[in-house]
Amino acid sequence: MEYFKVILSYMILLIMVLVSVAFVTLMEQKILAGSQIRVGPNYVGAWGMLQPFSDAVKLFTKEGLILSKSNFLVYWISPIISLGLALFLWCVYPFLEGGVEFKYGLLFFICVSGLSVFPILGSGWSSNCKYSMLGSLRSVAQMVSYEISLAMIILSLVWLSGSFNLKEIMLSQVYLWNLAVFFPLSLIWFAASLAETNRSPYDFSEGESELVSGFNTEYSAGGFVLIFMSEYSNILFMGLLFVVFFLGGWMSLILVLKMMMIVYLFVWVRATMPRYRYDKLMYLAWKGFLPISLMIFIFYVYVLIL
Repeated sequence: MEYFKVILSYMILLIMVLVSVAFVTLMEQKILAGSQIRVGPNYVGAWGMLQPFSDAVKLFTKEGLILSKSNFLVYWISPIISLGLALFLWCVYPFLEGGVEFKYGLLFFICVSGLSVFPILGSGWSSNCKYSMLGSLRSVAQMVSYEISLAMIILSLVWLSGSFNLKEIMLSQVYLWNLAVFFPLSLIWFAASLAETNRSPYDFSEGESELVSGFNTEYSAGGFVLIFMSEYSNILFMGLLFVVFFLGGWMSLILVLKMMMIVYLFVWVRATMPRYRYDKLMYLAWKGFLPISLMIFIFYVYVLIL
């Protein structure tokens, strides 16, 4: 009975995440339309509410490409692994009932998010296209660079809360949110999350001007949808982690509203900021975020030891 409850909880979570991904795409289109003073999707259903389902049906029913000089197995399995890893990350969040409690949940998050570079690299390499290969190499270098800064921020949070468990981190914020203590780290986390999820202004793996569409240039129909869904699932999860790390809270309507506020900021940045140069992105990671997050970690270690 206990195992059935766990499986049922995660099946419901899986369905809810996929439905949320659909409506986040609609929210993004509406926000971008408002920022550019245009209408946006409003024909399919009331206020365009059925537009995500229309897009999904259109893409899944399209004929997929079969590249003559690609590595067929890696080409098709990479998007599946990408979405699988993105959904697997949601197991980390502690539920009140029916979930698996990860004692070292943050270590699990670091390991699984580190694996997410492999399907991107596989997508670019197996397509046998120079644009795809360049996009995948740039994306992997970008994600590896910013994962180090994210790991240093996690170490600071772990050092202060005394646990790798997300539940313990949330309980440590009962009287004071971490945002008040770790405000500089929260800004670095948000900016690094944009780079980690390949979002504007750090979307260099998909630079249309120089890479056509990056590592997913040769993907269409179902393969493109899986890559697209994994990206938006990661955006939702990074928004959830921001709330857990810095804004406290438990699984409730308030936590969901906080998470959607962070996702709104993801889209707002895309509507506002121009794309960086790639060398500035790497400079920011290695000579900006990493030294600052490392020095703040050393500062908190020194303060708590005293």
